[in-house]
Amino acid sequence: MLRVGSKAACMACRNLVSTNMGVRFRVPLQKLHPLSRAIHHRYSGNNNPQRPPHRTAARYFTSMSRLPMRPPKPPPGSGGRNYQQQRNFWVARLAARLLKLRYILLGSAVGGGYTAKKTYEEWKDMLPDFSEYNWVIPDFVWELSEQIDFDKLAKALPEMEEIAKLLPDLDKIGENFTFLKSLLSSGVSLGSEVKGASGLHLLLETTGDPPLKATDSSTASPQDGSDKQYKKTSDKEKLDQLQEELLRTQLKYQRMLERLEKENKELRKVVLQKDDKGIHQRKVKKSLIDLYSEVLDILSDYDANYNTQDHLPRVVVVGDQSAGKTSVLEMIAQARIFPRGSGEMMTRSPVKVTLSEGPHHVAMFKDSGREFDLTKEEDLAALRHEIELRMRKSVKEGQTVSCETISLSVKGPGIQRMVLVDLPGVISTVTAGMASDTKETIFSISKAYMQNPNAIILCIQDGSVDAERSIVTDLVSQMDPQGKRTIFVLTKVDLAEKNLASPNRIQQIVEGKLFPMKALGYFAVVTGKGSSGESIDSIKDYEEDFFQNSRLLRDGMLKAHQVTTKNLSLAVSDCFWKMVRESVEQQADVFKASRFNLETEWKNNYPRLRELDRNELYEKAKNEILDEVISLSQVTPQHWESILQKKLWERVSTHVIENIYLPAAQTMDSGTFNTTVDIKLKQWTDKQLPHKALEVAWETLQEEFARFMAEYKGKDQDDIFDKLKEAVKDESIKRHKWNERAMDSLRVIQHNALEDRSITDKPQWDAAIQFMEETLHSRLKDTDSVIRDMVGPDWKQRWLNWKNRTPEQHIRNETKNELERLLKLHDDHTAYLANDEVTTVRKNLEGRGVEVDPVLIKDTWHQLYRRHFLQNALSHCNLCKRGFYYYQRHFVDSELECNDVVLFWRIQRMLVITANTLRQQLTNTEVRRLEKNVKEVLEDFGEDMERKTHLITGRRVQLAEDLKKVREIQEKLEAFIEALHKEK
Repeated sequence: MLRVGSKAACMACRNLVSTNMGVRFRVPLQKLHPLSRAIHHRYSGNNNPQRPPHRTAARYFTSMSRLPMRPPKPPPGSGGRNYQQQRNFWVARLAARLLKLRYILLGSAVGGGYTAKKTYEEWKDMLPDFSEYNWVIPDFVWELSEQIDFDKLAKALPEMEEIAKLLPDLDKIGENFTFLKSLLSSGVSLGSEVKGASGLHLLLETTGDPPLKATDSSTASPQDGSDKQYKKTSDKEKLDQLQEELLRTQLKYQRMLERLEKENKELRKVVLQKDDKGIHQRKVKKSLIDLYSEVLDILSDYDANYNTQDHLPRVVVVGDQSAGKTSVLEMIAQARIFPRGSGEMMTRSPVKVTLSEGPHHVAMFKDSGREFDLTKEEDLAALRHEIELRMRKSVKEGQTVSCETISLSVKGPGIQRMVLVDLPGVISTVTAGMASDTKETIFSISKAYMQNPNAIILCIQDGSVDAERSIVTDLVSQMDPQGKRTIFVLTKVDLAEKNLASPNRIQQIVEGKLFPMKALGYFAVVTGKGSSGESIDSIKDYEEDFFQNSRLLRDGMLKAHQVTTKNLSLAVSDCFWKMVRESVEQQADVFKASRFNLETEWKNNYPRLRELDRNELYEKAKNEILDEVISLSQVTPQHWESILQKKLWERVSTHVIENIYLPAAQTMDSGTFNTTVDIKLKQWTDKQLPHKALEVAWETLQEEFARFMAEYKGKDQDDIFDKLKEAVKDESIKRHKWNERAMDSLRVIQHNALEDRSITDKPQWDAAIQFMEETLHSRLKDTDSVIRDMVGPDWKQRWLNWKNRTPEQHIRNETKNELERLLKLHDDHTAYLANDEVTTVRKNLEGRGVEVDPVLIKDTWHQLYRRHFLQNALSHCNLCKRGFYYYQRHFVDSELECNDVVLFWRIQRMLVITANTLRQQLTNTEVRRLEKNVKEVLEDFGEDMERKTHLITGRRVQLAEDLKKVREIQEKLEAFIEALHKEK
C-alpha cells in the first residue's frame, strides 16, 4: 500500500486505468479523492486546491480487483527501481491481509466446534439418569427410536430458542430425583404402604434412634419410676414430633409426585401430539378401548335389552338421585360434560362414555363427526346442550326416562381407559310431572345393566345424608350379593365430616361394616363445593386440600389409597381391564357358536338366496321402484293421448248430451241451436271443463303408475317388497300436487278449439258423424235399459224366466203405453208435456182402472221422449253422411241442416287438442315431478328405521339381520382380542 500523502500515491491514483472493450481511459482529476487531489496540486505546482467538493472515489474503485492491473509509468524525475519496490511492497501487504482473514475464519470454526462439544458434554453430565423411569415415555417410543435416522433427525431439529421453550426445568427435576433417591435409599416405605406404627417404626430406624423397649414394672425402683415417667413424656413428645414429620414428609412427597406427574403428563401430551401428526410415519390404528367400545355399540344395537349372551364388561354407575354420580364421572373424564339441574332429574337415559388417552381433550358422539374441545367453555356448553337434547328426544311421549343409550367418547391426556355407563338416578317417590311408572322403569333399566355377570357396579352413596335413606345399596346387594364386582364410592365427604357428630360412622362405611352390601373396594371422594360453575382443576385442588388437612386421614380412619377420584379411577380401570381379559375370549366363542347356528338355518331354508339384511333389501327394492318410475316416462305419446281422450269423454259426455246437445236440439231451429250451443259451451269452458281435464290427467297418471307397479310385481319380483312398494306408491301420489298454473293456458286452448266450426275435409266430417253415432247409440242403449227397469219384464221374459211385474212396474207400463200413443199422434212433439196433456193421460189411465201420479207421468215421458229423440237423431245422422257437400257450399236445405254434426266435431276436436296438451304436460312435467316425489319418499323411508322394519318383515329378513350383526360382533371381538394380546 502507498503511504497517504506521498507523491507516488497521487501518481498511482492519477494513472489508474480501466480497460473496457479494449479502450483505455484515464481517470479524470475531478474524480480523485480530495486528499489525493490536494497532493496532486501540491506536487504539480497548482497552489489553488479550492475546488468544488466531489463525491468520493471509493465507488469507482469497487471493481478494481476484477480489472487487469497495468503497472503505472514512473513519474518524471524518479527512477523505475524505486517504483518497482513500492509496487512489490503493496502486493505483499495485500496478500498478507487476505491470508490473515482466512486463518481467522478457520480458527473460529475449530474453536467454536470445540466449545460447542464441551458445552454439550457439560449439559449431558448435568442431566439425571432416566433409565429407571422408562414408564414416563411409552414403550413404542423406544421401539421406534431404533428405526429413526438420527442424522436426518438432527438436521430437522428446530433452533435452540424453540427447544428451550419445550424443555422442563432441569434443575427442579434434578432436585426432585435427588430427594426421591435419598428417600428410597434410606429405606422409608412411601405411599399407601406407610400405615400407622409400621411407618413410624421405619422412620425411627431411618433417623438412627433405637426402637422403644418395654421394661418390667415389677423390678423398677421409685427413681426408675420417675425416670420412666419422664422418659414416657419425652417419648410421647418425640412420637408426636416424628408423626408430624412423617405427615410433612408425606405431604412433600405427594406434592413432588404431583409435579412429576404433571410434567409426565405434559411430556406424554407432546409425544402424542407428535405421533398424532404422523412424524413417525406409521399407520394410525384405533386404540384398544375404541375397539372395545365399538363392540359394545354393536351389541347395543343387536340386543337393546342386554341379553344373557352379552356378558362383556362395562362399568355401570348407579346411585340415588343427586348422590353425585354425574360429578364422579366428570372427575374421571376431567371435564364438566353433563347437564345439571338443582334437584331436577337430568339423566333421563343411559349414557355410555368411552374414556381413552389422546393428545387433545375432546369429546365426540358415536353418530356425529363433530369434535367438542373440552378446554373451551363454549364447546362444553354446546356438548351439555346436545346431551340434554338427545335425552329428551329419546324419551317417548308420556314417559320420563328412556332405555335408549347415548354413546359418547372422551379423549384426553392422562385419562384412564374404560367404558362407563351412567344410569338415571334411583328414586323412592314419583313426583308431579313424572310418569307413574318412572320408578319401576329406572329399576328395570338398572337391573338390566347390573345383571350382566361381568359388569362392574360403581355404587355411589351420598355421604352428607343418613345412610339409612339409601335405596341403591339394597338394589346392588340383590344383583351382587358377594360383592365380587362392586366398588363402593362415598361422595360429599367434606359435608359428612362437618355435619356428622361421630366421624367413626364414615370409617364404618368405608370399611364395609355399616351396610349389608359387600364390595371389592371402598373409596371416599369430594367432588366440589356444590357449585355448577366450578372447574375440574379447582375441584381437584379442593379435594386434595381437604384430604391433606382432614383428620379422617390424619387419624387413620381413611387410608391414603382410599381417597380422591384419581385413586378411584385407577382402581376402576384396573378392575375393568382385568375382567375384560378374563371374559372376552369366552364371549367370542359364544358368538362364534351363534354364527354357526344362524348360517346353518339360512342354508337349510334359503339355499338359493343371498343373505341380504333389511338395509340391503331396501336398496334393492328402491332400485326396482325407480326402474318402474323410469319406465313410466317411456309410455308412447299415442298411448297417453288415447287414454286421456277416452277418459275425458267418459267424464264429460253426460254433461255434453244432457246439458248442451239435447236442450239445443229440441229447439227445432237452426239459429237458436247454434246460439244455445255457443252460450252453453262458453259457460262450460269457463267453469268446469279445465278442472275436469286436470282431474282426468291426474287420475290417468295414477292408474298408469299403479299399472306398471302391478306389471313388475308379476315379473319374478320378490314378494317381500310388495308392502313397501304399495306404501311408496300411496305416499308419492299423496305428496304429488298437480301444477295448477297450466289451467289458464288449457282454458284458452279449449275455448279456441270449441269456437272453430270449419270442417275442412270429408274425413273430418265422417269422423264427426261416426263419433256422433257412437255417442247416440250408447245413450239410446242406456235409455232403453232405464225404461226396461221402469216397466219390468216383457211377456217373453215373464213366460220364459217366470218373472212378474211389481204393482209400480205395472203402473209404469200402462203409463208408457199411453204416452207412446201420444208420441205416434204428434211425432214432432216438444220435450215437455203440457198440463192439459198430463190431465188427459191421467184420465185415460183412470178409465182403465190405473191410478197414477202426475210426477210419475212426467218422469216416464222424459225417458220415452229421450228415446224417441235419440232414434230421430240417429236417422238424421244417417242423412247427414252425404251432407258435407252442402255444408261446404253453405246450401240451405232444411233436411240437411247438420248443425249437430258440427257440434260433435267441435267436441271431438276439443278432446283431441286437450288430450295432446295434457300429454305434453304429463311427459314434460308431471312424470318427472312424480319421479322426484318417489325419490323423496324413498329417501324418507330409508331414514326411518321403524317404518322400514314395518314394511320389510319376515323370518328371512330377521335371520339375515342377525347373521350380519353376529358376524360383525365376532370380527370386532377377534380384532380386539388380537390387539389385547399385542398389548400384553
